[in-house]
Amino acid sequence: MTGSVMLLDGASLWFRSFYALPEKMTSPDGRPVNAVRGFIDTIAALVTEHRPTRLVVCLDLDWRPTFRTDLIPSYKAHRVATVGDHAAGDGSGDVEEVPDTLTPQVDMILEALRCAGIATSGAVGCEADDVIGTLAFTEADDDVLVVSGDRDLLQVVADDPVTVRVLYVGRGLKNAELMGPVEVADKYHVPADRAGAAYAEMSILRGDPSDGLPGVPGIGDKTAAKLITEYGDLDALEAAAYDPSSSLAKRARNSIVESKDYLRAARVVVAVRTDAETVHSLEDDVLPTAPADLDGLRALVAELGVDSSVNRLSTALGWDERF
Repeated sequence: MTGSVMLLDGASLWFRSFYALPEKMTSPDGRPVNAVRGFIDTIAALVTEHRPTRLVVCLDLDWRPTFRTDLIPSYKAHRVATVGDHAAGDGSGDVEEVPDTLTPQVDMILEALRCAGIATSGAVGCEADDVIGTLAFTEADDDVLVVSGDRDLLQVVADDPVTVRVLYVGRGLKNAELMGPVEVADKYHVPADRAGAAYAEMSILRGDPSDGLPGVPGIGDKTAAKLITEYGDLDALEAAAYDPSSSLAKRARNSIVESKDYLRAARVVVAVRTDAETVHSLEDDVLPTAPADLDGLRALVAELGVDSSVNRLSTALGWDERF
């Protein structure tokens, strides 16, 4: 893909950078900067490979939104930190378990983005997924490339009015998979004409332990995909469950009927929002042709010892500066 807006799932990528690189990568004063280096290197590699014209790093301003936990209290509940753990708050009263040495690096990353002039975007009460969903859904001009290690975002793939593709990096950047409607349909055996929506519905049925979603008892990946394909969508499948004349198997029928409250709630919880009130850090998300704060970036590089990573970013962005 060329000439596109690239939407990065910030937390997903800096968590992966943190675990991919050793904490022995430190600043001159001994602080770990492995996530900082990995995240900047990731942006440099993505810009070099895909050549977007615009770039936005999307942020979790609320990693466990109330509108989701009110419907399904178990949503991400296993990630809530116990008292005394070092964690990142989101304003909701819950804090997420985060490694002690990652939390301060997030501030470093955000400062590096500010100095570089790379836009960030968030939405109060929403996850980064919702920011990405909204920006992708409302984009009318450029193709969209979403970069994330979160499969939930496969639901945003589309061909119209602009193409939306997801670069799934769950197995690392070198093993990234570029996914569109055809690829999602082929891999997960869902209808190609509504692959994104069908993937979300399949996820609702099978559940997702990593997000605390129980799913419908007795329905796993294969059965979920088969049922969505056979009946066309989740609404039609539920209608069949309440129709005595339908051919739906008794076990699946009973499980779906007994899960009616979960299914109603999960539609909201699983769906990525497309109407979030996003707030950008910059008015323009075009790739910067020079650092927004050159002195600040030089000072940050000297403080953190991340000159090699920032130089790779400078090269990728076509800057004349070296650090």
